[in-house]
Amino acid sequence: MACILLTGGFGFIGSAVVRHLLATTDAVIVNIDKMTYAASPASLAMHAADPRHIHIRADICDAEAMRAAFRDHRPDRVMHLAAESHVDRSIDGPAEFIRTNVVGTQVLLEAAREYWMALGAEAKAAFRFHHVSTDEVFGSLYPGDPPFTPETPYDPRSPYSASKAASDHLVRAWHHTYGFPAFVSNTTNNYGPWQFPEKLIPLVTLNALEGKPLPVYGKGDNVRDWLHVEDHAEALVLALMRGVPGATYCIGPRQERTNLQVVRAICATLDRLRPDPVGARERLITYVKDRPGHDFRYAMDPSGAESALGWKPRHDFEAGLEHTIRWYLDNEAWWRPIRDKAYAGERLGVKA
Repeated sequence: MACILLTGGFGFIGSAVVRHLLATTDAVIVNIDKMTYAASPASLAMHAADPRHIHIRADICDAEAMRAAFRDHRPDRVMHLAAESHVDRSIDGPAEFIRTNVVGTQVLLEAAREYWMALGAEAKAAFRFHHVSTDEVFGSLYPGDPPFTPETPYDPRSPYSASKAASDHLVRAWHHTYGFPAFVSNTTNNYGPWQFPEKLIPLVTLNALEGKPLPVYGKGDNVRDWLHVEDHAEALVLALMRGVPGATYCIGPRQERTNLQVVRAICATLDRLRPDPVGARERLITYVKDRPGHDFRYAMDPSGAESALGWKPRHDFEAGLEHTIRWYLDNEAWWRPIRDKAYAGERLGVKA
């Protein structure tokens, strides 16, 4: 039976990948997760009794713990998702982003390379290390610019994107220098069930339900390319199985929307699914000071990944958004304790 070692598997994207792997393969999943604030045990509670899901609570910066995970479980493939990922939090406290995203990736790479070097010829040839990254490493696009491709030069603008760019470069350096069979995928903004409510779509959804202001940075004209997390999970697993060492896979849905369009779509969907007796929720839209260094537009050309992986996203944005909002309406038992105890929706990223 195959074994896949995955980091960050209790996070938003990671848990979607674990659910997809357990549903579509017979592999054993070794899930290394430190269980920081955004980790959600409930996201994998349906697999709590599944012997194919093994959780190791460990920090990817802990070299001995990483070596032990490889030694004890002998994985065939690795998918590295563990990361600090919220731009606003990186503005307030960049050190943890450098530690986890840069140092943690280097520690994991070395543990994986040490393990890989000792494998027999057949297992060594089949081994893969898939590093999952973001479109933000490419910098900012402007109206009329073509979307990002694997050939787009890096130009990170925030502490978060700089830390992810550094980790991408480390992965490629380990491939180029040591012949280590690693590759990178970069993706666009994800949304869907189980997303910690500091990100735009769940934050606005929950604020709107509670009649609170809906913060829109600047004029709301910044553009993002919105990918449903279940579509992303499917693409990531295909890449893990088919990925070529040294390659880059740009994964995106061709679903660009301005932030204001997203917020208005959330309001309209909620007004239809759960009307507010006070009135239409667009009344709650509140324009706030822009994020420091806010990139104007991200967009991805996924044609190369679509061709190489045989993948297409299943959700268009409007259908995916309604699916997501219905999930939050049906799962207050999950998000209410977070809103009450961990994160109530306060503004982050204002220390610049």
